[in-house]
Amino acid sequence: MQLETYISDLLYRYECVTVPNFGAFITQRVSAHIDETNTFIAPSKRISFNEQIQNNDGLLAHYIADVEKIPFEEANKKVEKRVKFLKSNLTQGEILTFKNIGDIALNNEGKLVFEPTYKLNYLTDAFGLAEFESAEISREVYKKEAEAIENVVPITVTTEKRKSKPYLKYAAVALIALTLGGFGVYNNYNQINNHNKIAQEDAIEQLEGQIQQATFNLNTLPAINLNVSKQTGGYHIVAGAFRVEENCNKKIKQLKAAGFKARKIGVNKYGLHEVAYGSYEDRLEALQALRHIKTNHNKDAWLKVDPSVSTLK
Repeated sequence: MQLETYISDLLYRYECVTVPNFGAFITQRVSAHIDETNTFIAPSKRISFNEQIQNNDGLLAHYIADVEKIPFEEANKKVEKRVKFLKSNLTQGEILTFKNIGDIALNNEGKLVFEPTYKLNYLTDAFGLAEFESAEISREVYKKEAEAIENVVPITVTTEKRKSKPYLKYAAVALIALTLGGFGVYNNYNQINNHNKIAQEDAIEQLEGQIQQATFNLNTLPAINLNVSKQTGGYHIVAGAFRVEENCNKKIKQLKAAGFKARKIGVNKYGLHEVAYGSYEDRLEALQALRHIKTNHNKDAWLKVDPSVSTLK
């Protein structure tokens, strides 16, 4: 039984996944940041391991029972057997490697030491966001160049002396004449505006009368039956997320050509258009489809669950 595969699936949705009598894998959200090499790091989940948390909360066993279609008690026994095997390997000095999660080993004091791996980002909100580097901006160099230019080309500001211009008094006389003439133009404008308003009201009344007289016989219209199949369900198997919507549409066409019921499931808070292989009402059916797609089509596919869907109990 590949225990790390089940743990990896649960880390997408839960902050704590406990392996009974062994320890718990805990995730903590980390905001986006820029490191010392000017590399942009997308938001993610940081994984840690707590050896003190060993109580069986039933989460892992319930998930295994649902996926493998076995009773809950049998799933618990499988977990216990796997834990005994892992502890035996640890006592022999071996390093346990949990794929896409991290490595666990015993130190000199007999304590479990966990070294996480960052190959997989378990924060679904950051799906499709990759790291990138930005060139450093040398602001000090530009500042020195600007200071050098200021020293070579000094800027002086001189005041302008105003002289009295005789033509200003003529402009004042013309302004008074235009003001007096404007009153007459304003009165004519009001008369024209009132006339247009009355004509517009008459036209509206005539149009409403014609609309009221028009009748339609709906019984003469032919009946049309449309068979529309719409995908529903809160469990979506995500194929990818795209910044450009055109690329999103191309991906949907490719998946439909491959036989999938692909569709766009919306835009996440980062502005990325998400494409799904399909949507499912039943969680177990979605998990089975996800495993098939990961094995045969895309190992990076993942399951997105709508907030309205209840979680595992």
